Amino acid sequence: MTEATEAKLPPQVKNALIALVVGGIAAILDSTMVTLAIHTLVVKLHSTADTIQWVTTGFLLAMAVAIPVTGWAERRWGGKRVWMAALVLFVLASVLCAVAWNDASLIGFRVLQGLGAGLIFPLMQTLAVRAAGGHVSSRLMAAVSLPIALGPILGPVVGGVILNWLSWRWLFLINVPVIAAGLLLARRFLPADRPGSSAGRGRLDWIGLVLLAPALTGILLGLSQLSEDGGIGHAGVLVPLLAGVVLLAAFIAWASRPGEREPIVDVRLLRVRSLGSASAVLFTAGAAMYAGMFLLPLYYQQLRGDSVLDAGLLMIPQGVGALASRFVIGKLVDRFGARAVTIAGFLLAAVATVPFALAGPGTSLWWLGAVLLVRGLGIGAVLIPPMSIAYQDVQPAGIPHATMSTRIVQQVGASFGTAIVAVVLQSLLGHGATGAFRGAFWWAIGIAAAAVIPAIALPADKPTSHRPAAKPVHNDETASSRMAGAEKQPNGQWR
Repeated sequence: MTEATEAKLPPQVKNALIALVVGGIAAILDSTMVTLAIHTLVVKLHSTADTIQWVTTGFLLAMAVAIPVTGWAERRWGGKRVWMAALVLFVLASVLCAVAWNDASLIGFRVLQGLGAGLIFPLMQTLAVRAAGGHVSSRLMAAVSLPIALGPILGPVVGGVILNWLSWRWLFLINVPVIAAGLLLARRFLPADRPGSSAGRGRLDWIGLVLLAPALTGILLGLSQLSEDGGIGHAGVLVPLLAGVVLLAAFIAWASRPGEREPIVDVRLLRVRSLGSASAVLFTAGAAMYAGMFLLPLYYQQLRGDSVLDAGLLMIPQGVGALASRFVIGKLVDRFGARAVTIAGFLLAAVATVPFALAGPGTSLWWLGAVLLVRGLGIGAVLIPPMSIAYQDVQPAGIPHATMSTRIVQQVGASFGTAIVAVVLQSLLGHGATGAFRGAFWWAIGIAAAAVIPAIALPADKPTSHRPAAKPVHNDETASSRMAGAEKQPNGQWR
């Protein structure tokens, strides 16, 4: 594919991307904003930190349960209808969160929010690829991954502004106008994709769901509590973590069995080099990205004494860097290949984190802002190339499974990276806050540097070099019928 072809997306694909980004941004921002409000919620709801922590933990675990259902739901009802239903569920849960009267009600409503978000996140990628007719480019992935990359960066800023001047309830009410706009755009611009009579509606793999959902829940729950007293040997960590690993192994064995029944997530696709290598990189990318995002606001607030609002504003340079990388990443991948760009992004992020490992309470904010800008460029560059590569050798029918796989590994990787640096920070705090943060940042640097290892396995060529450009899906031609036609081709490509 030429650079000129790569530089432009058809108007209908651009419109679909706008609808997806607007609809998904609320869920992504909300997942990061609420983390800042833990102390506020403890005070306002007369609760404890241990209890209120379930506002974020419950959201995370509900997401883990919902993600595996996405592919089946899309086949059963069509991606557009499931997308709009997920947005409705999310915004209704947001309103309920805003009127919560105590900690228990807020936690319950956040679980509902998490179920909606668990459908929204993987559907963003799946529907973007569907709208583009199965043609995956770095520009397409840059657009659809923009909220995912910027959410953890802009979330603290928006959350800080709300908590500084408004009630905590506006953390949830702000979702209402955004989701309303997303629903209107989705209704108008997302291509119709109701499953046809010949496509089949399939049965839900209940055994796979019963194995995978609690497996992910156990792993994420164990990792989220790893920084508690007792560490890895604590029953609250070890029991759910081991149970999750055992259930995950059982699910892999079940899903790998030959047969006609379609598993809820087809792990056999991970044998495809493009998806397998990209999934490994996305795991480490999630770990590297969220390890830093966990430490940076705490550094400003706890070590330097900045307010929540100031800490959020000080994170803006990283957001600017991540946004700027979106404008050049496509050309860089075209010129140097996905492998080289991904490795360079991880190394840049690691190097730009070193000043924080050497910083103290009095380090210049101008200097830290400059390195945050560079770190944003690196972090912004590590998601798009592997996401583009992931679909390279996957046939159209496997797109939802590929999307769920990449989303699951990102989620687990994010929890893993956060847990590691949280444990290090907690264990070193007894020796002084400055030394504790320095040690934790060195671990974050090590995670980013270690991420280079799986990146070496990425294909070196362009993400689009093996798949010819396909005609985008229009409203008068359903994705299901296009997919059915594509599966009849001997080479597995779109007609």
